[in-house]
Amino acid sequence: MEVNQYLEVFIDESKEHLQAINENLLLLEKSPDDLAIVNEIFRSAHTLKGMSATMGYEDLANLTHKMENVLDAIRNHKLHVTAEILDVVFSSIDDLEAMVQDIAAGGAGKRDVTDIVDKLLKIENGETVHADSSAQTEAAPSVSPSSAVKYDEFEYTVIQQSKEQGFTCFEVEVELRADCVLKAARVFMVFEVLEKCGEVIKSTPSTEELESEQFDERFVVTLITQEAANDIESKVKKVSEVERVAVSEFVAQPLDTGEAAKEVAAASAPAPAPTASVPKKAEKQEEPKPGKQAAVSNKTIRVNIERLDILMNLFEELVIDRGRLEQISGELNNPELNETVERMSRISGDLQTIILNMRMVPVETVFNRFPRMVRQLARDLNKKINLEIIGAETELDRTVIDEIGDPLVHLIRNAIDHGIEMPEERRAKGKREEGTVKLKAYHSGNHVFIEIEDDGAGINKHKVLNKALAKGVVTEEQAASMTDNQIYELILASGFSTADTISDISGRGVGLDVVKTTIESLGGSISIEAAEGVGSTFLIQLPLTLSIISVMLVEVEQEKYAIPLSSIIETAIVKKEDVFNAHTQQVIDFRGKIVPLVFLEKIFEVPKESQEDDFYSIVIVRKGDKMAGLVVDSFIGQQEVVLKSLGNYLSNVFAISGATILGDGQVALIVDCNALIK
Repeated sequence: MEVNQYLEVFIDESKEHLQAINENLLLLEKSPDDLAIVNEIFRSAHTLKGMSATMGYEDLANLTHKMENVLDAIRNHKLHVTAEILDVVFSSIDDLEAMVQDIAAGGAGKRDVTDIVDKLLKIENGETVHADSSAQTEAAPSVSPSSAVKYDEFEYTVIQQSKEQGFTCFEVEVELRADCVLKAARVFMVFEVLEKCGEVIKSTPSTEELESEQFDERFVVTLITQEAANDIESKVKKVSEVERVAVSEFVAQPLDTGEAAKEVAAASAPAPAPTASVPKKAEKQEEPKPGKQAAVSNKTIRVNIERLDILMNLFEELVIDRGRLEQISGELNNPELNETVERMSRISGDLQTIILNMRMVPVETVFNRFPRMVRQLARDLNKKINLEIIGAETELDRTVIDEIGDPLVHLIRNAIDHGIEMPEERRAKGKREEGTVKLKAYHSGNHVFIEIEDDGAGINKHKVLNKALAKGVVTEEQAASMTDNQIYELILASGFSTADTISDISGRGVGLDVVKTTIESLGGSISIEAAEGVGSTFLIQLPLTLSIISVMLVEVEQEKYAIPLSSIIETAIVKKEDVFNAHTQQVIDFRGKIVPLVFLEKIFEVPKESQEDDFYSIVIVRKGDKMAGLVVDSFIGQQEVVLKSLGNYLSNVFAISGATILGDGQVALIVDCNALIK
């Protein structure tokens, strides 16, 4: 049977079944005598076993079969559910997930599962098993420094052709520090550096495993470049928490064609094409509820995410042409043309809504991984934690969904380790032994808000302020005038931590800076509210979509700029005599608040041509609690525009997040207000 055509469906459905098993195991832990839950888990495992055997993945089928035997003993009352049994079953799920990830990356789904199979057999035979808490880390595949990276025929051909064109192929081995908290974020930063040096064609472990942190501290990236090995090494070493970098030239050896043919046949596609970044979780879709799959299967179809991206790109071109047509229609003032253009604008507006909705994914796809993580952390820290998830059905653009997973992981770990107290301490304070962490998502306007709230110890602002002063993050003068919220936000500074001891979970002052950077790169913001002894809340604000945005078009001399409406409070026209000087900075009094002025013509070095007026046209923008007034020459009006990146060559332009093409064909640069407000 030709199985490659069914591979994508197999991978998607396997992930859905494994997710369903994970969720139901967590429910079973709370209700160990509920056989209905055991039956649901058994059905998912049985289906997964059958699919794996049909596709020829024997290791996957065998491990699932052993796990199924344990579940069968539970539902036939031969075994009673205990935390130790669940730990072993969870560990076997980790191995199954790693096998599916390997298959998705083009591998054969092979894995050494001897240890976990022995434990499952012991449980089945009624013997006692002690599953240690490091089961997850045992399952993580590692890259030994001496192991040779294996290439398939396609990758080998790419390397040979590149060499003929004057490029060099390097294997870049990177080792992260053993105490690195947010490994996936650091891997992403290493990939970003390497992409600027050349083209990444392979990573070992696979990019999916790197993204889900299924590796130890080492990984190898194969890079085709014209840069020197020393330059690459020094650039990668600049990434935080990188312990060691070794760059060695790859000398191509002839590949055995029979072996290559087997590798290519086992791959899901003719080799994972040259990878430019850590891939996105495109395959994750809304999880079907057990028992209802048959009822809705005929109403949904699986669409490759690349097709939606192509559709979005074509529609973006249509939006640009729509703007051009509206401008021509306004100039000609022909009634019939006006009517046709208005109708086209309405229809394209409806089409835009549908296409954007097609790209929307429930945040549930990210939230689903947290109950399992919280359970493990609670066991490791000997704390009692109840995770409440509210609004998991809230939808976000796929691009945003792909990026928020790691920041949320770190914020939840932070809440559990720093926020929630030990049970004895909570009892002494008159609180319930079980701490609560609430993860809440909801829509408001054109934004989605995600709250991470805990009922723990809150934030000790005096401790934060003293640590900030000791580290030189703020001065005595700045500290005297800071509000509580501004003090709390100091914990987002790089290298900042109030932990008295360093643990495996947090306390090194890394991670929260990555959280802030990631969220701001998505056009979002993060704020903190806390009350000492009561708890703390981290509030993340994110845009619904990153591709088509509403902006205010402004003019500075002969140049046009676009300012995102999400950053604007209001516009104002101010007399020059109402502008004051404070510490070499020009400011205005805006509704009782002192707002500094930022002159865009100076920031962007626009040649001055026109005569000065007696008034300033000002756009008031904000970033969190901070505000600034952007001084422009005139306001053009509000418009929906397509956000286009400036490409790798212009990636570091200050205060410009992208560009857009206007109706008349002119290019307007999109201002990054976050960069202008310090």
